[in-house]
Amino acid sequence: MTAKIVRLNLQHTWTTTMSSSQYRDTLHVAYTRDGITGHGEGAPIVRYHEDAEGARKAVESVRDLLLSANPLQFSKVMAEVFKRVPGEWAGKAAIDIALMDWVGQKLSVPLYTYFGLDPKDTPLTTFSIGIDTPEITKQKTKEAADFPVLKVKVGLATDEPTIEAVRSVTDKPLRVDANEGWKDKEEAVRKINWLEKHGVEFIEQPLPAEMIEETRWIRSRVHIPIIADEACQRASDIPKLKEAFDGVNVKLDKSGGVLEAYRMIMIAKALGMRTMLGCMVSSSCTVTAAAHLSPLVDYADLDGNLLISNDPFHGVRVEKGKLILPGKPGLGLTAA
Repeated sequence: MTAKIVRLNLQHTWTTTMSSSQYRDTLHVAYTRDGITGHGEGAPIVRYHEDAEGARKAVESVRDLLLSANPLQFSKVMAEVFKRVPGEWAGKAAIDIALMDWVGQKLSVPLYTYFGLDPKDTPLTTFSIGIDTPEITKQKTKEAADFPVLKVKVGLATDEPTIEAVRSVTDKPLRVDANEGWKDKEEAVRKINWLEKHGVEFIEQPLPAEMIEETRWIRSRVHIPIIADEACQRASDIPKLKEAFDGVNVKLDKSGGVLEAYRMIMIAKALGMRTMLGCMVSSSCTVTAAAHLSPLVDYADLDGNLLISNDPFHGVRVEKGKLILPGKPGLGLTAA
């Protein structure tokens, strides 16, 4: 088993309310057993005080467990990993994804088949446009011509010029992510109502994660759905969010992998909430793993691999926004 840090170079500087960067470091895990190698990846999330070296150390701390355990008993293995490793969700995700890839290959089935899903049921994915100047925002919007739905990052004083720049190029449906950028509930209501008039379908995480009551107040005063992102990390978070949010954005890097993401989706659906699969900036490894679960969800934002210039893998493809899953066993990855 190997665990190494991989630097992914961005095609454009990526800016949100959280940070701005020209690259992202992710952790890649290769788990080999019985002549089969499963690949996994985790993208550390600064919001949760993570970095790639911390993720690598987390994986190394359970090396003996992973080498001695039966990978076909992956639920038991991951339960023990979660017990032994506090935090470090990206490291856990890298392990989980590698095990799931290995198991699928061992059983000779694609991951979507393992979960009983139909690959034809994948949703459209959005293409994300980060915060930038109006001119570069227009350029990015034009570059996303093949995508029927776009996602736009907001949460700063430049929100209205950003949306106006996008709207000057296209009238496609938009989905908006504030990344906890607004701090005042009245301001959030004003902005959401303005966004609705500009063809926005829903808003992600308008306020900081801890402001659940304020978000509930907002929800009662706007007409478009509000989706939880930073407020929703684990399956146990979901029930307390039901009154404040219409849905949840599930990410493998945030939850600790495929298994926890699956639990989150099923709990949210049982509570009557909308479901979405998102991703961090990452390679086709993580994005493909998430895409295998995408037939379960209402929305997808699985474009992290499309934002980089040095993807080490080929996996899920996108045709006019439609996610096309590989039909090979496991994740179905091939080397780029």
